[in-house]
Amino acid sequence: MLLKWWQVLLSTLAAFIGVQTEQNRRRDFTTSSPVPFIVMGVLLAVFFVLGLLLIVNQVLG
Repeated sequence: MLLKWWQVLLSTLAAFIGVQTEQNRRRDFTTSSPVPFIVMGVLLAVFFVLGLLLIVNQVLG
């Protein structure tokens, strides 16, 4: 079962804030590969850090 990119995005965002429905958790763990979740997690973490750096530079600048 392949998930759409927005389903991976929503599941990864839910994991970031620590909430997830049982139905979605089961769906995520029955996918064939964890690679899309890993890639999305890394991308979201990078965007989060870059966003924080941008905010800090704007406040201090």
